[in-house]
Amino acid sequence: MARWDSGTQARLAKAALELFMERGYDDVTVTHIAERAGITRRSYFRYFPDKRAVLFAGSEKLPPAVYKAVRAVHRDTPPMAAALEALARVGAQLVVQLRNAAERRAVIDASPELQERDRTKRAEVAASIATALTDRGTPPDTARLVAQTATLTFEHACTRWVEAAGEEDFPSCLQAVTSTLRDAVLSAPAP
Repeated sequence: MARWDSGTQARLAKAALELFMERGYDDVTVTHIAERAGITRRSYFRYFPDKRAVLFAGSEKLPPAVYKAVRAVHRDTPPMAAALEALARVGAQLVVQLRNAAERRAVIDASPELQERDRTKRAEVAASIATALTDRGTPPDTARLVAQTATLTFEHACTRWVEAAGEEDFPSCLQAVTSTLRDAVLSAPAP
């Protein structure tokens, strides 16, 4: 039975990001990534199903973590506040684990294929928030609206955090984006 090197997944992620930055996503193959990481193409598929997956490694853990965080917020907390509190907690943990966030974001932004995958991941997060809010007793229509708004707010906070390059922590970025959203909504005329 073959043994897996615990550092191989990290080497593959590093190699892929380097190659994507050097050549562009479309001009890199799984073979290029595997060779750069010092493994065979066949071994690559023990860690990732395709070359896109290497950029999104671990993202499958985000929706369940968000769901759990929303459910953990005090029951009397209004839906939007509960979603944002949960996202602040999860986001603070997430950014500690993210490496090369700016480079990763640049690769995703340059590829329509990766942008689509990113949108799918965001939709999964929104769905987990909506489900958690519904499970807390929020009406489904309200839960979906809050979930979509909170997810968009979270994405803007992530972008702000990446652009701040270590000058702002994630909770501060989320708070700033939330304040901007609040000001925009409160200044909008009633229909």
